[in-house]
Amino acid sequence: MFYFIVILIAVILMILAIQKFNMHPFIVMTIISVLVGLVCGIPTEDVISTVKSGFGSIMGNIGIVILCGTIIGTILEKTGAALTMANTILKLVGKKRSVLTMAITGYITGIPVFCDSGFVILSPISRALASQSNVSLAVMATALSGGLYATHCLVPPTPGPIAMAGTLNADLGLTILVGLVVSIPATFSAYMYAKHVSSKIDIPANPEYTVEELVEKYGHLPSALHSFAPILLPIVLIALKSVGDFPSAPFGSGVFKNFVSFIGNPVIALLLGVFIAMTLVPKSETKNTLKWVTEGVTNSAGILAITGAGGSFGAIIQKLPIADALSASLLGLGAGVFLPFIIAALLKCAMGASTVAMITTSAMIAPMMESLGFTSPIARVLVIMAIGAGSMTVSHANDSYFWVVSQFSDMNTSQAYRCQTGMTGVMGITTIIVVFILSLIFV
Repeated sequence: MFYFIVILIAVILMILAIQKFNMHPFIVMTIISVLVGLVCGIPTEDVISTVKSGFGSIMGNIGIVILCGTIIGTILEKTGAALTMANTILKLVGKKRSVLTMAITGYITGIPVFCDSGFVILSPISRALASQSNVSLAVMATALSGGLYATHCLVPPTPGPIAMAGTLNADLGLTILVGLVVSIPATFSAYMYAKHVSSKIDIPANPEYTVEELVEKYGHLPSALHSFAPILLPIVLIALKSVGDFPSAPFGSGVFKNFVSFIGNPVIALLLGVFIAMTLVPKSETKNTLKWVTEGVTNSAGILAITGAGGSFGAIIQKLPIADALSASLLGLGAGVFLPFIIAALLKCAMGASTVAMITTSAMIAPMMESLGFTSPIARVLVIMAIGAGSMTVSHANDSYFWVVSQFSDMNTSQAYRCQTGMTGVMGITTIIVVFILSLIFV
């Protein structure tokens, strides 16, 4: 209980410092990370090394991805490719359904691609669509974030769900099938939240140029295929790597598998996306290529700093014996599928990382599956879905995804809590209700 009180106070102080006193999130979270470690009795040297390793670990995972994604986004914006993509989508679905289209795009992209990477990659389309359909950027960002988050937390081959399937000895094919189905109401709840709650927050899309200005400047806009290529290529390559990593080894274990694993790594895939994006630059503007790339790198600095500080805070929390405290206090409740949901939600709120919450909860639940009555193949899968629902409840200041969404969508912290945190809370609750209903039918 002591650790939870410390974490609760730390989160409240974090929110007050950022919102009330307008302190930079990087400074706040770094200081809070150190203080939490010291108050909880972690040796001083361990506190410092954990803060540094937490920062470095998250940078190692998504730092280059954020940098590359920001560069791609800057080039797509400067060359008019983002506007071409927005116009193409609007012609296909109509302005009235652009928000739903953004949610569905996130739902599909989140299957092979980490939600952080997916949001970075797709944010130029989100901004351009918001501008073209006269919708607040908050609405588009919330819908995109929710779609990505649903499949990220519920559908293999993203690492969390696939690790849970292995830990709980669940059938992978059935996990994918059920995950795809359960992700639909989760995504729809995010879409409805975006339409009815995020729509009350007005964030202008602020595209740098209008269509008319770009056409006048360049003579024409890039083609749809060329415009989509810097985004679609990384997604396809990452998806191929995910397929190749399936236990059935569809690509075997030879040279082709190794090649696909290499080019499908998000870092390599996004680097290739950067080079494809650079081919969008008109000949008349090639002198500005370095300037635009530099601008992208500069724009990513704040995002990287905040994301890294979130990693530091998460690393300190993971040093605490929270899982042991949870297992002692919750396992006797007899709450069915709500038990893994509650454990995962508490871990998610405390630690910030969905994948860590999933892996930790599944490891805690695995020895008790029989005593809890979760023995059939479908029951095991529904436990995975319940943990996934908890791992999305909720995304707040200690979650790197919270800052990726807010910084790439021009949200201040208060707006991000209302859009991202509120939306993920609704998604988690919606998902566990669906899982509970399924458990009544099939278990």
